[in-house]
Amino acid sequence: MPVARIACIVEGRGEAGITGRPGAADILLRRIVQIIDPDIRVQLPIALRIPRGSLIRRGGVEDAVERAARKLGGHGAIVVLLDSDDDPREPLEADLLTRARQARADLPIAVIAAKYEFEAWFLAAAQSLAGIEGLQADLQAPPDPEAVRDAKGWLGKHMAGGKYLATIHQASFT
Repeated sequence: MPVARIACIVEGRGEAGITGRPGAADILLRRIVQIIDPDIRVQLPIALRIPRGSLIRRGGVEDAVERAARKLGGHGAIVVLLDSDDDPREPLEADLLTRARQARADLPIAVIAAKYEFEAWFLAAAQSLAGIEGLQADLQAPPDPEAVRDAKGWLGKHMAGGKYLATIHQASFT
């Protein structure tokens, strides 16, 4: 059985996971690999959590990629997953990818920036999440999910209890 070793660099606690529970990045990458080839076994070292400000500053993504490469023992791939916040997504991804590849040209690297925030993807998938973790049973996606600037707030408004917490809900929604 082929093995895919992937190190993930993330900015948030929900993506990284908490002790004893996988994070959203781990679940997302496993699901993507499963769709591509169900025969591939995925090995994911614990995600590196780097605050966004540290990651995007000069030397930040480079240092993070070097740390991830050490976790992989120099063999595998690296995925950088972050929110674009108010930065235009495509230029942010391109800049970070160029810098990451300059740091470690010997490894495959991908940079994925969610428009505004990771949770925008949940809004796009709202109907499939209906009834999960207190979300309304009749939940419908907003007309333009990526245009919603506060996806976390939108989720909270549509949940019993009115509170979305990334560390609790992000992995199960993924």
